[in-house]
Amino acid sequence: MATGTFRIGESDFLLDDEPFRVISGALHYFRVHPDQWVDRIRAARLMGLNTIETYVPWNEHEPEPGVFLADGPLDLARFLDLVAAEGLYAIVRPGPYICAEWDGGGLPAWLFRHGDIGVRSADPRFLAPVTGFLDRVLEIVVPRQIDRGGPVILMQVENEYGAYGEFTAGEREDYLRALRDTYLAAGVTVPLTSVDQPTDEMLSRGSLPELHRTGSFGGNVDERLRVLRTHQPTGPLMCSEFWCGWFDYWGSFHRTSSTAASVASLEALLAAGASVNIYMFHGGTNFGLTNGANDKGVFEPTITSYDYDAPLDEAGRPTDKFWAFREVISRFAPVPDITDADLLPPLAAAPAPVPLQLVSALDALLEDAPEHRVDHAPTMDELSVSRGFLRYETRLDVGDTPVVLAIGEVRDRAWVSLDGVPVGTLSRDRRERTLVLPRGTGVLRILVEDQGRVNYGPRIGEHKGLIGPVTVAGREPASWHVVVVPWEHLPARAAAVTPVGETVTGAAVLRAEVVLDAPRDLVLDLTALGTGLVWIDDVCLGRFWQTGPQHSLFVPAPLTRAGHNVITVLDLEPTGAEQLEFSDRLLLGPVEW
Repeated sequence: MATGTFRIGESDFLLDDEPFRVISGALHYFRVHPDQWVDRIRAARLMGLNTIETYVPWNEHEPEPGVFLADGPLDLARFLDLVAAEGLYAIVRPGPYICAEWDGGGLPAWLFRHGDIGVRSADPRFLAPVTGFLDRVLEIVVPRQIDRGGPVILMQVENEYGAYGEFTAGEREDYLRALRDTYLAAGVTVPLTSVDQPTDEMLSRGSLPELHRTGSFGGNVDERLRVLRTHQPTGPLMCSEFWCGWFDYWGSFHRTSSTAASVASLEALLAAGASVNIYMFHGGTNFGLTNGANDKGVFEPTITSYDYDAPLDEAGRPTDKFWAFREVISRFAPVPDITDADLLPPLAAAPAPVPLQLVSALDALLEDAPEHRVDHAPTMDELSVSRGFLRYETRLDVGDTPVVLAIGEVRDRAWVSLDGVPVGTLSRDRRERTLVLPRGTGVLRILVEDQGRVNYGPRIGEHKGLIGPVTVAGREPASWHVVVVPWEHLPARAAAVTPVGETVTGAAVLRAEVVLDAPRDLVLDLTALGTGLVWIDDVCLGRFWQTGPQHSLFVPAPLTRAGHNVITVLDLEPTGAEQLEFSDRLLLGPVEW
């Protein structure tokens, strides 16, 4: 890509001093297997987009302080280079807060382990690690700006900041200006933007005069552009998050948006001369335990799929919305010719079901796991655990009659057993905190799952696990043995044991093998299973839960191979299913009509 210029004019973006309309789509590199980036980027160009936008998740790139990862699925440099190779421009949004229905909104859990720092403020205890993170990201992005021959034409400072916190105007300005100065000091020359929902309050609270204000919305275009124009009186209007769908959470339905309504809003934006970033063009998948959660009074953990009812579905295939958006875009900008061979074909026929073999009870795989011996029930964060599971164990001796187990708060789901026999579950989304144990003697075990850290609102940064006090018959146990479940290495542990012949009670690990002629995309049908995690070889695909709406997990072709493919399942609520099934379509659940 040739060196050029990109700046903000009196009424337009200017590319090499000529008016330029940004027609962009969101595509998060960290939600797509890196060997499938090219397919998704090319599909964006074929729909008529000229730009790709992405967030940058701080907690993935820096899982522990000073440990910066930028390879494999986090190779932002390669992603931006592929965008450029396809002839597209790029918008980069490093946050540091990204929301995105992502675990913790992208803020690392380690920020909150010790003390109450001023998150998203000019508190030096927050700005110091933020600056370190941004400096590392900008080492990648700055050389890829358009004036250095790269694709990057815009960068965003913070994210919907006008909706966050109870800061004074001066405190907000100090924080945003500190971030802006970090960008400039690192060599950023492209325009810097901010984004907020187009209300007077949010637009006035979330930006600076030095940042170009943009809006985030999905409909009522004329009114929202009018409000945006009052706060950004000059320069181009831009909806930098045009919501064409929505996300799902466990226990609800699959949210979709009307294609006709989305088309009408997109057409209104383009007819008004505005620039646009479609959120999402392709959502992808919350692999592993990366999903976030919302809590506005009720805890709502986001599902594994981030399909978002986008123009390109979770498996990278075009939807009706793809073709409808392409037709609208063609009325305002040139679109490339396209044939069926240019896009991925429909998902192939599903393989036949394969036997699902019980390997072991989860407890048996944890027998040699290191224990923390403590005098109280600690949170995950006290043990420096950012994601996953803890198993709490204590010995009871308070009588043979039924007693009440009471917990201050469960974050987020707990399976309770006594002497190895399941007693029941406690779930945060149902606000459950007490359970009757059949007696007050024996070994009490509580397996706790973190279902995703809150990504929006005042509960960002809260700790996970059991939030005390934990009492039995009104008394706190004197000691606990706590195991951090090594979930990332569970397939290797399962492979090292001989499968059991009998059934087990409680959480269990199962295994299946599917033989393929060649690598291919797969869809696992998990309707018959309970709740838990699935791996293909040693890669965690994500969570499943019988409560729905999602009942499938997408397996990208690069994770498969010709021959035997081992699939490991941690089922926390085993159903006795004896086979693993596949599907030729994504099973995202019923929709709301």
